[in-house]
Amino acid sequence: MKIFFAGASLFFSLTLFSHFPGTYRSSVTASQGYLFIANQVEHTALVVNLDSRQVVAKAGVDINGHEVAVTTDGRFGYVPIYGDSGVGRPGTDGSTIHVVDLRTARAAKIIDLGKPVRPHCAKFGPDGMLYVSAELSNAIYVVDPASGKIVGEVPTGAAESHMFVLSPDGHRAYTSNVGIGSVSVLDLQKRALLTVIPVAKKVQRISISPDGRFVFTHDQDAPRIAVIDTATNKVDHWITLPASVYSSQPTPDGKSLIANAPSGKLFVIDLSSEKVTATYSVPAAIGAIAIDAAGAHAYVSCPQAGTIEILDLLEKKLEAPIVLTKGVDGLAWFPAVS
Repeated sequence: MKIFFAGASLFFSLTLFSHFPGTYRSSVTASQGYLFIANQVEHTALVVNLDSRQVVAKAGVDINGHEVAVTTDGRFGYVPIYGDSGVGRPGTDGSTIHVVDLRTARAAKIIDLGKPVRPHCAKFGPDGMLYVSAELSNAIYVVDPASGKIVGEVPTGAAESHMFVLSPDGHRAYTSNVGIGSVSVLDLQKRALLTVIPVAKKVQRISISPDGRFVFTHDQDAPRIAVIDTATNKVDHWITLPASVYSSQPTPDGKSLIANAPSGKLFVIDLSSEKVTATYSVPAAIGAIAIDAAGAHAYVSCPQAGTIEILDLLEKKLEAPIVLTKGVDGLAWFPAVS
């Protein structure tokens, strides 16, 4: 069945699969957990059971949700609605965040940000607040998930602050500013801009080491990754690669960096030697990477192919992909919940 939730100028529908309640609620012992995935083309958000590799819930969202976030307890999924274009391109400008109750498979609410800001990346901080990039405002918004209200705003000092990462203690945020090729460093406690770090002509995506010592962003004009020392807030050095990469994610133990090249390669980089130790062929894509808490699997979205590629990090091999539909993009891993 479908449940429709009226909004000011949109609707929110949630398709409940007949097998969802049993599969989901009895899966507390599942070993691999779930993925929450945004699909730009279908205008949906999906929950995938990683044991069965099946979609167990599908929520309709507005145009378009690019990225997702999941609460630490795995209860709610958040989908910022960016709009129908890419970063820096003309198109519609989103102003809302859709919230899905992942435990009951029901739409929870729509958070209205008050004006069109193209909200994109979203992350929960240790303080329980939801941090969301407000691209057209050159800022990160601080949203109280309980009230759905904006309780703070941190300027990035740069245009196209598209993605960001948080330090492990939640005191700092680092944004990748795509078109001007820089990284902004934000003090989230003082809600102030600390500095803007020049990196390259153009960058994409950003990641941070588990200990918070280094931030990684990706030069889009050369096959290299910038390594930013968070103690000095400067580019410390570069990691040279066989091809330019779009996104990366370190493993939870901090030993490796998984990086996705739009040319159709997935690299495993040893962070002690900063050498590529393995290369895998995947569909050519500009997608996202999520790694489970155990560091056992990396999941790579391939929007053009409509697949989620799965790299077994322990066995060091690609598994059969999860075949979905074109447009799958931002994704977040979360564990099974009771």
